[in-house]
Amino acid sequence: MYRKIYALDISGEIPKELFELKKLMDLNLAQNVLSGSVPPEIGQLSDMQYLSLGINNLTGPVPQELGNLTKLISLSFSSNSFVGQLPKELGKLTLLQQLYIDSSGVTGPIPQEFASLKALRILWASDNLFTGKLPEFLGDLTEFIDLRLEGTSLEGPIPSSFSALTKLETLRIGDLNKEDSSLKFLENQTSLSILTLRNCRVSGEIPKRFGGFSNLQHLYLGNNNLSGELPNNIITPKLIALDVSFNGISGNVPTNFTKSGFSMNVLGTSIIPDNLSDGIILYTLNHFNGYGDRKSSEFLRCLQGETKCSNYKISTSSFSVKSGGTEMTSASGIKYDDDSEKLGSASIYTNSKSKWAVSNTGNFLFNPNGPQFIAKTDSQITKTLDSELYKTARVSPSSLRYFGYDMMNGKYAVELHFAEIAMDDTGSWKALGRRLFDVYIQGEKVLKDFDIKKEAGGSKRALVKTFEANVTNKIMEIHFFWAGKGTCCIPFQGTYGPLVSAVHVYQATGVGSSSKENKKRIGRLVGITLGCAAGFGIVLSMLYLWWTKRASSAHMPVQTDSPKK
Repeated sequence: MYRKIYALDISGEIPKELFELKKLMDLNLAQNVLSGSVPPEIGQLSDMQYLSLGINNLTGPVPQELGNLTKLISLSFSSNSFVGQLPKELGKLTLLQQLYIDSSGVTGPIPQEFASLKALRILWASDNLFTGKLPEFLGDLTEFIDLRLEGTSLEGPIPSSFSALTKLETLRIGDLNKEDSSLKFLENQTSLSILTLRNCRVSGEIPKRFGGFSNLQHLYLGNNNLSGELPNNIITPKLIALDVSFNGISGNVPTNFTKSGFSMNVLGTSIIPDNLSDGIILYTLNHFNGYGDRKSSEFLRCLQGETKCSNYKISTSSFSVKSGGTEMTSASGIKYDDDSEKLGSASIYTNSKSKWAVSNTGNFLFNPNGPQFIAKTDSQITKTLDSELYKTARVSPSSLRYFGYDMMNGKYAVELHFAEIAMDDTGSWKALGRRLFDVYIQGEKVLKDFDIKKEAGGSKRALVKTFEANVTNKIMEIHFFWAGKGTCCIPFQGTYGPLVSAVHVYQATGVGSSSKENKKRIGRLVGITLGCAAGFGIVLSMLYLWWTKRASSAHMPVQTDSPKK
């Protein structure tokens, strides 16, 4: 008799008794706390059609005996701690339609034998240390409807053979290195709903045929080398979000940018918003939440390269933001600005009063609670006197940036506050989630594969990272970037990407221009002392000593406790 087994809340090694059930066809061991290696006896279950070992702590190599399960239709061993390469024997599973191996720990090249998986429709393979070129043979697997390869060490280019994948509905490729790619392979993918080619060294122009992709809802092409102008027909009726940020794209905005529910990110391009009214600079169209004043406009034009950032008048030397939350004052007296404004999948909010801005790119498409860009908790946060500061946080599925503008040039301390409030550290499978992201300050990577929970020693524990950075063009940029690494779906789908609780930036007194200003003040004070009557000598001498002590104590070096590139 054929049997199905769904095992929950078990720990330890996989029970060997299961391998005696010769007629077992459906085995789901996902979301447990299983450990140890997968016994080779699993290859004895020759009638197996559905096998899930995902979201456990299984170790050792992926057993080659899985290749004996030739009746398999669906196989999952994602979110584990396997080592070594994928076994080439998996190429024998010619009936396989779904393969989930994301965050499984495997390394090395994708086996050439996978070219035999002609029935494969879904492949989730992100967050693995795959090496070598993105395989040409993947373009021969023409039944693909969902292909995800983000956060690997694969090399470009995207093969021209991918043009045969005409049934694709979701294509997510990210973080390719070495060689440039083009968009020429996107010829007949008219079924696409989600297209993400982020940080893939994609060059050339965006093809006008994108206007014929009538099903396309999300198009993310940020952080590439694209050039030319945006096709005027690119904003189709179903398109919800378009990200072309940080490319060499120029020209004007498509004429139908005002359609309801649409957002667009052109930060870091040379797109000219001539068809927008004065006083509003294009950044995200319907999701632009700025004040529309001259300084906000000039700030965004500066980032788009239309004006020089160094033209700004010096006006501020600090800003503090309560990420995702309302205004509050910390125990040390620092006032953190309100940052609870709702952001969309390609949007920005500017606070012209305090001269900072925040931008988001990406969408948590499969989050059961819908798109969420703010994380919250009611739990107390430990290791801090400011628990409330960490109870909210900004999160992003791709890219989160904070900008300070109209800033005084000089050396700054950048204080970043973190607490993992979305992932657990209990003894259940929910503790297996890993959030990894990178942090850049002024374009320099200061944190790579940063794991808040690991560094803080658990969830809901405060962690502060402090760095030094120079401002030379009146702009401070702090970039939290998801490079496709870490788990995607623990404790539920859409739990990943950068998270930050608060940002505090202040000028390191005594460095750069501020140091010269302190010396001038001291010099003036000495002059006053020497010119005053003898009756005030003692008082003024004490004042001079106070100023000297203040200036010297302000020269304390800023701690940088993470490696820099």
